[in-house]
Amino acid sequence: MDSAPLTQKRCQPCEGIGKAFSTEEARGYLNDVKHWQIDQAGQMIFREYVMKNFLAAVRLINKIAELAEAENHHPDLHLAGYRKLRVELTTHALGGLSENDFIVAAKINELPAELKS
Repeated sequence: MDSAPLTQKRCQPCEGIGKAFSTEEARGYLNDVKHWQIDQAGQMIFREYVMKNFLAAVRLINKIAELAEAENHHPDLHLAGYRKLRVELTTHALGGLSENDFIVAAKINELPAELKS
């Protein structure tokens, strides 16, 4: 892992980047992405938001979509109960986590979000 902040990195094409992180490698990256958690299998990270309202959730989804397109690395987005948003990241091509997931997570953390107060 090079020392540049994740927010200053770009996602690499998933083909040819090697193998998925071990659970230990993935946990090492969690310190750099506040509010994100790793699933029990160590193959996905996720963050959950409780947004101010439905429109605030949709606005954040749209911002995430633009970021994902720019990085060519796309999360799964789940909106339930009109304002509960869950963002999940994994590198599907590798069947687990890669640095790309943490880069996108770090950049998502920088997006403004209208949370329930």
